[in-house]
Amino acid sequence: MSRGITFQLRKRIIFLIVVCFAHVRNLLMHVELAYGLLFLPIFARFHDLMGAWKAWYCFDVARRQCPAYQRFLSAFPEAKVQLHGWSWMPDFSKIPAMDKKNYILLYSIAERCLGGKLPMRGAVIDESSGSTGKPNNWVRGPEERYAVARIMQIAMHQMLGHKPIFFLNAFALGPWATGMCVSGAIVDICLLKSVGPDVNKIINTLRDFGPEYRYVIAGYPPFLKGLVDSTEIDWDKFEICAFYGGEGITEPMRDYLLRKFKKVYGDYGASDLEINIAAESDFTIDIRRLMEQSKSLRKRLNRGKGDKTPTILQYNPMDYLIEENADGEVLVTLCRSSNVAPKIKYNIHDLGHVMPYQQVMTILKEEGIDVSQLSPPLVKLPLLFLYGRSDLSAQFYGCKILPSEIEGILMSTPEIAPKFNSFTLITWEDEKTNKRLTLAVELHEGAALPTAVEPLRAVILAKLEAVNQDYRESKKMAQKNDALPVLEFYGKGTGPFKDSDIRLKSKYVRTK
Repeated sequence: MSRGITFQLRKRIIFLIVVCFAHVRNLLMHVELAYGLLFLPIFARFHDLMGAWKAWYCFDVARRQCPAYQRFLSAFPEAKVQLHGWSWMPDFSKIPAMDKKNYILLYSIAERCLGGKLPMRGAVIDESSGSTGKPNNWVRGPEERYAVARIMQIAMHQMLGHKPIFFLNAFALGPWATGMCVSGAIVDICLLKSVGPDVNKIINTLRDFGPEYRYVIAGYPPFLKGLVDSTEIDWDKFEICAFYGGEGITEPMRDYLLRKFKKVYGDYGASDLEINIAAESDFTIDIRRLMEQSKSLRKRLNRGKGDKTPTILQYNPMDYLIEENADGEVLVTLCRSSNVAPKIKYNIHDLGHVMPYQQVMTILKEEGIDVSQLSPPLVKLPLLFLYGRSDLSAQFYGCKILPSEIEGILMSTPEIAPKFNSFTLITWEDEKTNKRLTLAVELHEGAALPTAVEPLRAVILAKLEAVNQDYRESKKMAQKNDALPVLEFYGKGTGPFKDSDIRLKSKYVRTK
């Protein structure tokens, strides 16, 4: 009995602290210098604890006020947050993970909202791109939109300073989540023009307003590459930084973009969750480049996830509780009780893991790296290592080929890099039911189709062997069946790219 009372008492104390902290933080967010006090080194351990407490509070609110989540939990009678012994750190291991299949697609939009109804004032509905199926609608209330916007504004100032910015939003506009959210988030601190993914509009804007401004152009990586390939911009006259989102990039792609842009940063977010959950910085980019150079470092930082080079970002554990399931996928809890549609341990099926800042620094030192030569971190927050979607890879004779691997190969092949617009991996079976794989490459408008494809194919497959050890083994079986991957080139908007929509994410994996 006493242990039960102790648990309830600790729970009440924790929830009271969470509510009080929310009010204090809302006040601090109005003044960036004051908000920065929360990230002083003395509060480092407090970040994780507060994030866990907020996640528990959000779980409790969803359990009591969200009809869909109540029905979802009814299939998990043991679902509860635990405190072991006299610990104050909550244990969420008994809480089930949710995803599109077991939650989003089973319940109506209204049922997934607090109170079981749509908020009819102050809320915004946006739409995902539908890259893995039918687009979904997402409801965002005024408090969560303000919080996300304010955090993005503070992050931009930390990364780029307070000098005025002319921001060109080249994400898809209309109902799509990223375009809407980005424009709404930064309009209060920038001069904003929402142009959408239109190269000509950006060229005309730069011509009309001239090089006296500092520009930021935000968009999907394939669009930014197409912009860099444009010959109508005198890049030397302008100071332009790029922000990308929606998908990751390889370091060869970053190097290619840096030929024209002064800086190239990305962030991690999802229509299902929020934009700007985690962000790159010069610090995380330095670590990623070191991983590419050192197999030993890759092995230690990858924690058993093979020989890949992940995207590395930092996130605020007070806003997002990020866990990892048995399949190596990240589970994200949005730690804001004011969110209209709660997300508790949401699995977007991205492969990844989290490591504390100090643990990463210790590993770097043990690997003989002089950490004083790294770009200083903006804040000493945990690092998120992402390897891409677990359900977006091409299966080929027992190996998985990731779009990021193909991007890196194409970007490091001089005969292809300046000419291609997009690519897709197409899996199919021949008349003998042998597994086959086609790498289809879409070229820029007016680019001539290569006449000597076979030498390029040999170069690409050799590079694929170098970066994907599983492919090296799969190649042996594929060769026996005369089924090595095929390379095909297409003019812009032809073949498998006929129905491509520039406003949406590229479809990198298809079946025929």
